[in-house]
Amino acid sequence: MNTSSDPVSPPVASGPVVIVGGGLAGLAAAVCLSQHGFPVTVLEARDRLGGRASSFVDPESGETLDNCQHVSMGCCTNLQHFCQTIGVGSDFRVEDSLAFVGPEGGVSRLRAWPLPCPLHLAPSFAALRYLSLAEKWRLALGLRSLARTRPEQIDPSESFFGWLQRHRQSERIIERFWEVVLVSALSESLERIDVGHARKVFVDGFLRHRKGWEVHVPTVPLDALYGPPVMDWLQARGGTVRTLAAVRRLAGDLRGIDRIELRSGETLATPEVIVAVPQGRVLDLLPKDLAEHPEVTAIREIESAPITSLHLWFDRAITELPHAVLIGRLSQWLFRRGETTPDSLVPSPQPTLPNPSAYYQVVISASRSLKAMSREEVLGRVLNELRDIWPAARDAELLHWRMVTERNAVFSVTPGIDGIRPAQQSPAPNLQLAGDWTATGWPATMEGAVRSGYLAAENILRRRGIDETLLQPDLPTAWLSRLVFGW
Repeated sequence: MNTSSDPVSPPVASGPVVIVGGGLAGLAAAVCLSQHGFPVTVLEARDRLGGRASSFVDPESGETLDNCQHVSMGCCTNLQHFCQTIGVGSDFRVEDSLAFVGPEGGVSRLRAWPLPCPLHLAPSFAALRYLSLAEKWRLALGLRSLARTRPEQIDPSESFFGWLQRHRQSERIIERFWEVVLVSALSESLERIDVGHARKVFVDGFLRHRKGWEVHVPTVPLDALYGPPVMDWLQARGGTVRTLAAVRRLAGDLRGIDRIELRSGETLATPEVIVAVPQGRVLDLLPKDLAEHPEVTAIREIESAPITSLHLWFDRAITELPHAVLIGRLSQWLFRRGETTPDSLVPSPQPTLPNPSAYYQVVISASRSLKAMSREEVLGRVLNELRDIWPAARDAELLHWRMVTERNAVFSVTPGIDGIRPAQQSPAPNLQLAGDWTATGWPATMEGAVRSGYLAAENILRRRGIDETLLQPDLPTAWLSRLVFGW
């Protein structure tokens, strides 16, 4: 694929493609197809692009805020490729050191040492202050067993919590390590996580390549990443992006989709369609016989998980750390965003917060338990945790706060989930499905969404006689990792 952000004029490949949904999956497919000369139309029901990776304006602060902090990792090769293609690859800050705050408040740093993978993180692992030497040894044995387990050996009915119990991981090790990594990565409790997806987090993120674990944090709001840049890129290549263009249904049958009916009453005919919406909306859009097809109907069984973010404005900084992973607490991650988002301020009719103020975001993944608490109770508990960790937080005045919960933030990687995720090619020849919930081999991530879009675009190219791989390769496996884990 051409990775230039300059306008190009490729030869027109064939008839137009209509993409229903302007999230990352749909946008990734649109970019690929535009590069191959397909006239592309993106239909988005909302007034902005990006799907769940989007932002909103807080009227009191005048800031554009992300619903929830999104991050990428070094192993997310397709998301990086997509961002470079549309010209926003430089809008990420690479964190080559992560701060873990233990239950007693001590900070442990995770950083790569000049050692071959998978030993590059071993010195940092050995220095963790909140695990004993015996616990680290037991944990290392568990990691080795997980890495050496081949995907075909995994029981799809077993939860990762069950796997951990079988491999003699203590309650304290689970709470202070396995939960910390996996609940944040997959937004599910360990009792509801598929073993294969837990393995993928550690293999691809920490054990395959020395750059895989690095965290890439956007330095601008998500709307600035996936909004105007993508729209401008597509329009420069003849594409059409229509917001506030909600689709009512697709008309057709198993032989193919004939037309797309919008809620406005407008009808569009197209030879190729990609439906790139959340799994909970897909079946309502499809023709009845297609929605009831065995390859599609299992979509109903894919569950969702919530993520909650607490946006906090103080009258002073409570910590200079750009981020912190919080161990053994309700609060899981803290991000300091004030200095890293200089473009986040937007005109606000009556901003009431003093300028400057210190803005932080606390992220709580798999936040079902918060339903039993009031918003004020959640706030109080989070503030108490921050004050326990940082003395400056005890003297800081909370100026403003906002709590946002995405009820369907991600699909749940429950045991056996890959057995019900549909392929991008639907039973109807001219209909592709895209979304992180489709069969990508990845959990619910921005990387998975982009991969699904690339795979859907590949299918359309093949239908037009173009045999080209759009999916970007994974990071190469280190030689020592192959030797140690038998890969």
